[in-house]
Amino acid sequence: MKSTFSFALIGLAFITSLCLMSYNLERTKIEKTTATLIKKDSVLRHVVLFKFAAGTTEEKTTEIEEAFGELPSKISQITAYEWGLNNSPEGLDKGFTHCFFVSFKSEADRAIYLPHPDHQAFVEILKPHLEDVLVVDYWTK
Repeated sequence: MKSTFSFALIGLAFITSLCLMSYNLERTKIEKTTATLIKKDSVLRHVVLFKFAAGTTEEKTTEIEEAFGELPSKISQITAYEWGLNNSPEGLDKGFTHCFFVSFKSEADRAIYLPHPDHQAFVEILKPHLEDVLVVDYWTK
């Protein structure tokens, strides 16, 4: 009787382990599928904030704005582009005046954009006039 009880207990433990493994595998599949769907339906945003160096002229700032604005026509991986000037009344901008949003369908597209010759040429125009830059990338939800 003791032996039968031990076998029953071992069997129950084995079945429980199989059920838990199956549950965890299914849960992992669901989580991966959900993450894939979120990425598929999401947009990768590349947010860039500029703080221009003291003495940067309005003409040079306009040239930089226009040069950045030309990138979507030169780099096909950019799916959307917008920009604007800070007008927050909170005073928390830390001197950053320009905000640019560059959108991509995938991280692979962003990986093409970053070293792209046209992007790098833009960076060379920008660098001498830039005091600071802040970049944040995120997937929209």
